Amino acid sequence: MSSDSLIHALAGALGGIAAMSATYPLIFLSTRAAVETKKENKTTYEAVHDIITREGLTGLYSGLGSSLIGIAVTQGAYYFFYERTRASILDRKSGSKALSTLESMLAGLVAGSATAVISNPVWVIQTSQAVQTMEPSDSAGESASSKRATVIKKLGIWETIQHILSKGGLPAFWRGIGPALVLVTNPVLQYTVFEQLKNLLVLRRTAKLRAAGQRGPGTLTDIDFFFLGAISKLGKLRWSVYSLQHIFTLDSVATSITYPYIVIKSRLQAGHSSALRYKSALDGILTVIREEGISGVYKGVGNKLIQSVLTAAILFVGQKRIYEMTKKALAPVLIK
Repeated sequence: MSSDSLIHALAGALGGIAAMSATYPLIFLSTRAAVETKKENKTTYEAVHDIITREGLTGLYSGLGSSLIGIAVTQGAYYFFYERTRASILDRKSGSKALSTLESMLAGLVAGSATAVISNPVWVIQTSQAVQTMEPSDSAGESASSKRATVIKKLGIWETIQHILSKGGLPAFWRGIGPALVLVTNPVLQYTVFEQLKNLLVLRRTAKLRAAGQRGPGTLTDIDFFFLGAISKLGKLRWSVYSLQHIFTLDSVATSITYPYIVIKSRLQAGHSSALRYKSALDGILTVIREEGISGVYKGVGNKLIQSVLTAAILFVGQKRIYEMTKKALAPVLIK
């Protein structure tokens, strides 16, 4: 079972890399918007135009390297701990080999908490790289020509690590860990919805096969995994099963409640001076609302929602396909 968890972890890491590569500009835009403290309401087109004008097309991919490392660590760790916890729960069960709603949530909570602590340093590096070329928020008094004349050097991963260490020491790599742990609720609900929808779909297809006089369990295609991944992240549909109605409602509410924590986490991880005033994640949210209005804690939410849905869809398809291919390739070795 340990080897199976490792294969899941590898597949999750590679699937995460594929998903991140496809959606990174949206992540970059939502991160930039989240840490922006000026009261500006730029459209996505205006934000993209400004970045390309100032930094070129490659500006939309600032921090991609550390992001790929981050998503590989995050998804690899999440799948490893999720599968280990899932296996432990199933070993203690008799009869059904599918997780219940509460069991899925427990597995997700364990995996999400462990992953948040392990991966936080990488996301501090990524966020720092993504915002390093932004104009300082306190430069409102400077002229436009002065701002254009300012050239900010882009730091590589190693240089960024050294910069973070010089400014805040080792603890700086765990900036924003509080909001990150609160945000564990998002993948918990996402994976719970996915698991329950997957179980339901397999049961329905198995029942159809039985009705047609065929044996064997129902199977899911890549298209199934793509849409199940997207739906599990979107979480705004209604399902005919009572328990799933509550999960979807919870996911919608969770998205509304937890996005402000994403904004605060991004600002803390970026190491901006304005975020150093926050006594806690909640205090940060209240401070932003007081100074920037309610819209301040939802900056970048549009791009984030689109990116999250696409990433989830690509991730689940990629993880499933890579897992099956790796399992098949290693079958002779595992049998021995």
